[in-house]
Amino acid sequence: WWNFGSLLGVCLILQILTGLFLAMHYTSDTATAFSSVTHICRDVNYGWIIRYMHANGASMFFICLFLHVGRGLYYGSYVFMETWNIGIVLLFATMATAFMGYVLPWGQMSFWGATVITNLLSAIPYIGTDLVEWIWGGFS
Repeated sequence: WWNFGSLLGVCLILQILTGLFLAMHYTSDTATAFSSVTHICRDVNYGWIIRYMHANGASMFFICLFLHVGRGLYYGSYVFMETWNIGIVLLFATMATAFMGYVLPWGQMSFWGATVITNLLSAIPYIGTDLVEWIWGGFS
């Protein structure tokens, strides 16, 4: 129960290493993005397992992250304001990094995902619609 911080570190190292190995073979060009993923899975030694470790490692990272935050809420760690605020900043930075990693390979699915995720902001009362339009630079 107390080792979620260590598991977060292991998941982060796994994400960085597998992401670097995937980036060595990935091309973000719209014409060759899918074929580069196919190349990684079929032609690169253990490329398929690196890809799946990266995808499932991201889910595991966020599961550990939310359990870590949940444990902190349960045990009242929010009373340590400096530590808690640093954790909140790290949580938002992690979520922003994950969002950018999802959106940067700019294909149709990531465009759809970016639209869905940013349109969740429209649920914020009074400013939600304006916030979505500001992020996209126009109507979305």
